Amino acid sequence: MSTYPVIILVEPQLGQNIGAVARIMLNLGYHELRIVNPRDGWPNPDALINASGADQVLENAKIYPILEESIADLQLVYATTPRNHDMIKSIERPESAAQRLAPLIKEGTRVGLLFGCERCGLNNDDVALCEGIITISTNPEFSSLNLSHAVSVVIYAFRMALENPLPSHFRTGKTKIATQKDLLSFYAHLEASLDQSGFLRHEKKRPTMIRNIRNIFNRMNLTQQEIQTLRGIIRSLEEGSSK
Repeated sequence: MSTYPVIILVEPQLGQNIGAVARIMLNLGYHELRIVNPRDGWPNPDALINASGADQVLENAKIYPILEESIADLQLVYATTPRNHDMIKSIERPESAAQRLAPLIKEGTRVGLLFGCERCGLNNDDVALCEGIITISTNPEFSSLNLSHAVSVVIYAFRMALENPLPSHFRTGKTKIATQKDLLSFYAHLEASLDQSGFLRHEKKRPTMIRNIRNIFNRMNLTQQEIQTLRGIIRSLEEGSSK
């Protein structure tokens, strides 16, 4: 298993860009590429051409129909986007995020870095599933970056940080940081309970309310034990309301 973050491309459009991403990944020692719902299907011959020899990254790339499946086994996921999406999220430069996360990655925490499609980037639902946002500082008068350029800036920062990580101060004791699968299962349980109680009864407001609720918990770096405790609380409330 790689000691580098997993690179996740969400609905990329051009095979050429996917190939260029694979090329810079292998240049910097990254091997795990995941692709969510590529527009032109997979495999894509244009990707292979632009990879310029980084065939192994493309051959081992995993394809997923939806984002949730692509991050299920990961513990921390960060969105790379120039916008804050009007959400309460930590926003960091690649260098500071890399320095903060490098000790956790060294200890075995599985981290994913999300990059959106070329046309519109990541949407609100994508970002709601992430612990924070990574933003690249660019010229405000010309801030458009090619997908592979954005990936290269971010993963270079992580490579440098992983070569000389700062001491970690986040300890989980005998438990571990919850995986995204744990979190998604918790969200499904919580949202079903809130539907039953009537809290999410306003259909027009429901998507925004769900995003806000997920944002609250995603900022907490919840452990597996904490997820179990929260689900126990929900079950207790459900049982109490049924008496």
